[in-house]
Amino acid sequence: MPRKKFGIEKPSTAPPMMAMPALIFVLAPGFADDPDKFDLAVLLTRICFPYLIFVSLMALFSGVLNAAGRFVAAAFAPTLLNVIFILVLLAIAAQDIGGTRAAGIWLSWGVFAGGIVQLAMVVWAARRANLLLFPRLPQWTPGVKRLFALMGPGIIAGGITQINIVVGTMIASFMPGAVTYLYLADRVYQLPLGIVGIAIGVVLLPDIARRLKAGDTTGVQHQQNRAAEFAMALTLPAAMALIIVPQEIVSGLFEGGAFTAEDAQQTGRALMAFGFGLPAFVLIKVLQPAYFARENTLTPMYYAGVSVAVNVALSLALFPFFQHVGIAIATSVAGWVNVVLLAISLRRRGELHLDTRLRNRIGKMALACLAMGLVLGVVAFGFGMNAPDPGETGRFLHNVFTLAVLVTSGIVTYGAVAYLTGALTRDDLATALRRKGTEQPDPLQEAD
Repeated sequence: MPRKKFGIEKPSTAPPMMAMPALIFVLAPGFADDPDKFDLAVLLTRICFPYLIFVSLMALFSGVLNAAGRFVAAAFAPTLLNVIFILVLLAIAAQDIGGTRAAGIWLSWGVFAGGIVQLAMVVWAARRANLLLFPRLPQWTPGVKRLFALMGPGIIAGGITQINIVVGTMIASFMPGAVTYLYLADRVYQLPLGIVGIAIGVVLLPDIARRLKAGDTTGVQHQQNRAAEFAMALTLPAAMALIIVPQEIVSGLFEGGAFTAEDAQQTGRALMAFGFGLPAFVLIKVLQPAYFARENTLTPMYYAGVSVAVNVALSLALFPFFQHVGIAIATSVAGWVNVVLLAISLRRRGELHLDTRLRNRIGKMALACLAMGLVLGVVAFGFGMNAPDPGETGRFLHNVFTLAVLVTSGIVTYGAVAYLTGALTRDDLATALRRKGTEQPDPLQEAD
């Protein structure tokens, strides 16, 4: 069959699959200059596309579980995708097809399978909790109308980080390798964001909603402050590490084989820029529940729109000078713009008050982070003086060992200084690990 306009020989009969070439052209227009890359991107996206159905259903069941105060299954389910990835990678290594077109196809089918496994996990949990949902013909009730009215703006506001990443990918596609650099840097900083920011946001929203319904405005303020305190206690040191030793982190995780030392350096530069925005990305997840719990999704959506506009303008302005790093800088700046807007609006409404404990502890956390950053810089310099040249035998082990030492020394330094200054106390740690009955840990409660 003759090649089509976008290089697809056998389009699927499903409408979204047929439109995939056009979608890839919009999301990554720079790929159009390389027909083989464009063809492969379309094929892999078609395989992965059904994952959206599975993950959407997973989000539905996760919301039901979270509303009932059951967070464990919904929080654990995404890790199953990583398990599938590891198994697929082991199979690729066993077949010795790494770096080939077939490896990409295998991994894409891994995404497909991971979606099924994640959905099965939350469905099983819902069934055990007698919360299993069954499809039925939709009824356009006032409650459903209200749900859709709130859901649309909420989706835009809640997905602002992903929207900014899509914008960055579109621009980065015009530079060879830039999409990969940004993607890998994004994967690294998403780890603390997913563990801290998203987890706190999920727990905080139903808690604030219950307190508002009970008229406990004092409790709402208290929980917001404790959420911000807990989030910053874990996010600030992570951001410091991304800023001080980004290349060492990337080298320890990815360098080797086709991923060269130059690739590690370019990815590390983007990771450093994302590091400056990490606290903002987490604070967005802390502040937005204050709006959502009050059924106000329009205001966060407007601020998300401003954030996207800032991101697009800065990305276009900085890309010619800083390439992919300019896009990472724009994403971080846009994140801080969103935080400032959210905080100012809450403050004006009298719905945000930073208590004395939070202000004092933020300063102490900053001091602990500075001490940690100094130690990380010294350790990285010492290992860098004795690092093997790129390509030499033992460089991979050196990079992994360096990363392990950096992680250990960073945790020990930050933990010690934070404990000595009172940024973290023994009661805080005990509270963070305390369980309510058989439910999840509640890190937001303050020890008496």
